[in-house]
Amino acid sequence: MSEILRIENLHKSFDDLEVLKGIDLTVQSGETVVILGSSGSGKSTMLRCVNFMESPTNGKIYLNGDLIGTERNGKMTYKEAELCTLRSRIGMVFQHFNLFPHMTVLENVLEGQVIVLGRAKMEARDKAMAQLERVGLAEKAFEYPSRLSGGQKQRVAIARALAMDPEVMLFDEVTSALDPELVGEVLKTMRQLAEEGMTMLCVTHELGFAYHVANRVLFLNEGIILEQGEPQSILKNPDTNRMREFLDGHSLFKLPD
Repeated sequence: MSEILRIENLHKSFDDLEVLKGIDLTVQSGETVVILGSSGSGKSTMLRCVNFMESPTNGKIYLNGDLIGTERNGKMTYKEAELCTLRSRIGMVFQHFNLFPHMTVLENVLEGQVIVLGRAKMEARDKAMAQLERVGLAEKAFEYPSRLSGGQKQRVAIARALAMDPEVMLFDEVTSALDPELVGEVLKTMRQLAEEGMTMLCVTHELGFAYHVANRVLFLNEGIILEQGEPQSILKNPDTNRMREFLDGHSLFKLPD
């Protein structure tokens, strides 16, 4: 595997509140990294900085070896045109689906391809149908979002991101708004992507997914990576009391013997 994403000394502050306090992370192509941590630990902020929905206060981010932005006098500056291109290379799926209610499923998936990537409409349609097939929703192409379950809407959001041909996929608590019986279908889609070799960073509380699917687990605490390692090791034998406390809070989660 080769390096696809590198984060160096990432800091993010909102006024006087420092949320990220120096994140260093290298992600290899095809790796699935699950990010754990309690509320307020900086997990979502980290993902939003990676695709520049939030501008880092300090630090550098490289995608496939390319430094994002320009360094001037020790500070990074960013041009919006560069960031628009970057966001098409880094797909992101959120807790809420953000589908256009007045568009069909197919139209939702092809819209960004035409507007952002400039694809011809027929090419975008073919790509959209292929990605809907990939997430098991080709038969829903001409439905409107109001006719879909929450799990189906989330899978459409995943198809929409995949249709942009991203180099990395970011998932931010994508199952937390779903009814429990719908969580499995979304996690199954994410597991399929991992098995296909998609590079993914996933913020989630689904510890079973982390244990069985991730190549690596990070534990964020108060804006730093407190622990990281292979899931079978870090989830069963954490090094720090703070992570033990976090795992103890998931009393319904039982690891295999």
